[in-house]
Amino acid sequence: MTRAPRPRVPAGYRLRVDGHLDDHWSAWFDGLTLAHHSDGTTSLSGAVADQAALHGLLRGVRDLGLTLISVEIIVSTDRSRDRRR
Repeated sequence: MTRAPRPRVPAGYRLRVDGHLDDHWSAWFDGLTLAHHSDGTTSLSGAVADQAALHGLLRGVRDLGLTLISVEIIVSTDRSRDRRR
């Protein structure tokens, strides 16, 4: 008997926006970690509870008038969970 493949569960997301955001915006974006890049962009990364929370973050980017460059899934590479099952 074969098991149906489990869906890949992202550990989090990385959103990249144009411009450098001040660190105080981290709290506004649910505690995501901000990183400034030399190309003038900022990435916001961290755990996101679910798709509704992700859409809330994207709505925040829109409401601030930021240019969204990319959204990237951060997939956990920790296989220890699979070995325990």
